[in-house]
Amino acid sequence: MKIYISGIGMEVRRKKIKNLYLSIKPPDGRVEISAPLSMPDKMIEDFVRGKLEWIRRKRKKYEEACPEKERQYESGEILYVWGRPYRLVYQEGGRKNSFELCGDEGILSMRSGSTVKQREAYLREQYRFMLKEEVVRLLPEWEMKTGLYCNSWRTKQMKTRWGTCNTTQKRVWFNVQLAEKPKECLEYVILHELAHLKVSNHGMAFRAIMDKYMPQWQEVKKKLNGG
Repeated sequence: MKIYISGIGMEVRRKKIKNLYLSIKPPDGRVEISAPLSMPDKMIEDFVRGKLEWIRRKRKKYEEACPEKERQYESGEILYVWGRPYRLVYQEGGRKNSFELCGDEGILSMRSGSTVKQREAYLREQYRFMLKEEVVRLLPEWEMKTGLYCNSWRTKQMKTRWGTCNTTQKRVWFNVQLAEKPKECLEYVILHELAHLKVSNHGMAFRAIMDKYMPQWQEVKKKLNGG
């Protein structure tokens, strides 16, 4: 059985044991849980949530020891969609390009002879499409909650920011890569940029808005930035 908590996939194996055991496996920081046969799923999840900070620290050590190789967008690589990991299955020779999530797999089909850059560009557009769908759904909800409204919004690839806004034109941009993160991270960025429409800095007034509408925003921010 596989569970996903805060965007981390964890393999749960039930055994004839009395206690629950959690381990982080090299070289990639894979999380494995051994649990008694009769232990309820919720008890396992509650235990893991209490260990999340420890899990993140251990996984980070493995990541630092084994830097991520440059993506080739080939079978076996791991892609993330809304915080959930998918094993990439690359297929070539199809009549048209496509990307589909099926179980734990992300199936990428490309026409023959595609390059790494073409595969990257195609997947980026799939992420853009998924992000737009969620922004269309979530942005109006947060605008109504806060009473803060933008005039327009767009998506773009950004290297150093998850979102940005033009306070004069009241236009907001969202980083396409947000589609790789848990949806609560997107909600945090939406609230963050809406708050900037009222407060341009990150001072007490800004923090008051964040605290009021998302009390756990600092935890979500850490998750977004891999903390």
